[in-house]
Amino acid sequence: MAKKKTWQETLFVKGTYFDYPSLFYVVFLVVFGLMMIYSASSFVASRDYHGNSTYYVIRQLLFCGMGFVGAYVLSKIRYQVFKRFTWLFYFTELGLLIAVFLFGTATNGSVRWIRIAGVRFQPSELAKIVIILYMAHVCSTRVRAMETIKGTLEMMFPAFLLIGIIAIENLSTGIICAGIAVVIWLVTTPKLRYVFVVIIIGVLGVVGMVLLQSYRSDRIEAWFNPETSPNGYQTMQGLYAIGSGGLFGRGLGQSIQKLGFIPEAQNDMIFSIICEELGIIGAVGLIVVFLMLIWRFKFIAEGAPDRYGSLIVVGVIAHLSIQVLINMCVVTNLIPNTGVTLPFISYGGTSLVSLIGEMGIVLGVSRQIEPISVSERKRIRSNR
Repeated sequence: MAKKKTWQETLFVKGTYFDYPSLFYVVFLVVFGLMMIYSASSFVASRDYHGNSTYYVIRQLLFCGMGFVGAYVLSKIRYQVFKRFTWLFYFTELGLLIAVFLFGTATNGSVRWIRIAGVRFQPSELAKIVIILYMAHVCSTRVRAMETIKGTLEMMFPAFLLIGIIAIENLSTGIICAGIAVVIWLVTTPKLRYVFVVIIIGVLGVVGMVLLQSYRSDRIEAWFNPETSPNGYQTMQGLYAIGSGGLFGRGLGQSIQKLGFIPEAQNDMIFSIICEELGIIGAVGLIVVFLMLIWRFKFIAEGAPDRYGSLIVVGVIAHLSIQVLINMCVVTNLIPNTGVTLPFISYGGTSLVSLIGEMGIVLGVSRQIEPISVSERKRIRSNR
């Protein structure tokens, strides 16, 4: 007779494996981000906060501490437990998004923030985790439902309801959330044509939202003509920074554009400061670190003990990949300007804490990987 598990054994996992390379890459990116935030913000912080050049980096350090404490707890929890609370997470997030419209505070013309118990945060960042957990749950338990259009719509509607609400005020985050949902769906659905139809509808929806909001149309105009558009100033200053950095950069801390020329240089445009100070070599090195982290997550997704765990990691891979790509494309003016941060690097509390929290969930999945030989792993893959 099998021994009944205690509640501690049901909730927490000891595990025989832990993916230390993934943890190393995350810590490296966070530390590098702290270094670049100080470099990019020290002048502006000294000017705006009575000589306190460390204002932004100290706040980011506090967010890092919160994130890593949360990640440690999440890495100890059996990720299967999250299945039981999928709908609780979903309706809590839905309530928070609705509360933003009712009680939210505006920043740069958009209402994205809410304050609860004195703490200001951005619910749309938490929505990324909720959508990952929701999509992983339904795509691992309702595979047959995806064979019909009716079943597919029933599954996808809750996720796209959240995405639609987010996109009203924060189109770029809505696009990232949609990308996460579509990637998880894409790797599980037997009906690829449904995916392509939804993608086409989504693209048309994005075009419609751009046309309905004049400030979004202005960003399109600034994208095509940044040198003459009134809204192209930030883009041009970012391009000046990238161009002046050259191959090897001006040197750490030697950026000129951070001296009040690039608005909010420590936020969305921090990649341009990286290019200016560390050059193309430094930028490529950063991209390589992101790719190595994604590769490690791919290893964890393949070794996960069940489909649910694998799809959680796939969702995190999608989130990280899409957000990095969008941020770097915006800074280099390959796509219109949007308010998307560079993961782990840009200044921002809610974004950093939720991202590190996602890493904790992934490391929790890695704890349940059964250690096997390389030859055995190759045999399992060949039989899939």
